[in-house]
Amino acid sequence: VQLQASGGGLVQAGGSLRLSCVVSGSIFNIDSMAWYRQAPGKQRELVAALTRGDSTNYADSVKGRFTISRDNAKNMVDLQMNSLIPEDTAVYYCGAVVTTGSTRFLTKTYWGQGTLVTVSS
Repeated sequence: VQLQASGGGLVQAGGSLRLSCVVSGSIFNIDSMAWYRQAPGKQRELVAALTRGDSTNYADSVKGRFTISRDNAKNMVDLQMNSLIPEDTAVYYCGAVVTTGSTRFLTKTYWGQGTLVTVSS
């Protein structure tokens, strides 16, 4: 299973970016999908999560500005980021809880390689 994230870049404060993450491989089911971020010198933190049943969870710092969505048919999760501020600067990682197998099943969390988002003031 591989997760490929894209969409990061440099943007001015107040601008927008859209991150995308595609999950590929021998997938039986994808449960939760999420975006985390890690700023320099800080621990990785949850930004937004979305279950297969469309329940969402957002960090307080991004509520009202970021929106997570998924396309189950394409095994994709997106993060629309609006009204970006310099404090949003970080490497953003997508994660997914994936079940693999056909007769024996294994469920584990997989991570993408990260995409850098830089917000200038």
